[in-house]
Amino acid sequence: METIIQVKDVGKTFIGKENTVEALKGINLDIHKGEIYGIIGMSGAGKSTLVRCLNFLEKPTTGTVVVEGKDLAALSGKELRQIRMQIAMIFQHFNLLMQRTVLDNICFPLEIAGQKKKKARQRAKELLEIVGLSEKAGAYPAQLSGGQKQRVAIARALATNPKILLCDEATSALDPTTTKSILALLKDINEKYDITIIIITHEMAVVQEICTHVAIIDGGCLAETGTVEEVFTRPRTRAARKLVFQGGTESGEIGRNLATGKRCIRIVFKENSSFEPVIGNMVLACKEPANILLADTKDIGGVAHGQMILQLPEDEAVAEKMIAYLKERKLEVEELEHYVG
Repeated sequence: METIIQVKDVGKTFIGKENTVEALKGINLDIHKGEIYGIIGMSGAGKSTLVRCLNFLEKPTTGTVVVEGKDLAALSGKELRQIRMQIAMIFQHFNLLMQRTVLDNICFPLEIAGQKKKKARQRAKELLEIVGLSEKAGAYPAQLSGGQKQRVAIARALATNPKILLCDEATSALDPTTTKSILALLKDINEKYDITIIIITHEMAVVQEICTHVAIIDGGCLAETGTVEEVFTRPRTRAARKLVFQGGTESGEIGRNLATGKRCIRIVFKENSSFEPVIGNMVLACKEPANILLADTKDIGGVAHGQMILQLPEDEAVAEKMIAYLKERKLEVEELEHYVG
């Protein structure tokens, strides 16, 4: 696949009067054309700083960012402005001009680019149709819901026909239902117009909903990268596990009072196993109970995946028998250290 963005050993340090903050440390990423790429991390991890380095709104302290073969640091001011026309951005709080109508908000970047008013308005109407808001052309932002405002922001971002769309926590201010509709719109735009989309978020559910690949940022460092399925199925780092286990608990508080065994395993169910009563059959076969500490399902790329964390009996022979039983049924089984106790 063609690489559209290369991030090479990027670091970013903010120097203040009283302290110095190293927001990014040696980040290396390759993002390919047409991907929906997720960059995820907890608050303060450095992900928003990273996304602002991708279009040089923040200039990296060290390293290089290459977009379509061009090193952004080597470009003149004029050349950088030109390439930024191909890198659109949407934000958590929409950033619409409150005094302008919806149509005029979408026309705004076209006016800056010097396009004639009639042509700009025609393009804006086309974009409103794409985002499903044709009837709101004359409305003002204050008259719109949060989801409608984000749709206007997406239409405005698409006005200059960008090749890359950066989404910085674009769904964080929205309710779950509206979030799903915005993500569905972004996926549709990616497929229809071959726009590479980079989504910055702290929510694993957002990444699992539409992303193909993911990078996990932790403490300014790149903790883990891979396909979304790989990271969900086999998270290698503590930062990845913390995000994958969102909605449960990494410290094992659920079920702690019921269990005595210290050995815990994580099972990943894929499409071929999600409808089999495998845990019930395991308990019957091994004649010992196991505690379910966490169970949930995720939709990854349109395919149902489930995960379950089990606390096994103290008897090591029985625990080994249970693990063997699950592996024989082609389930992913991962042992978790220090989940309880």
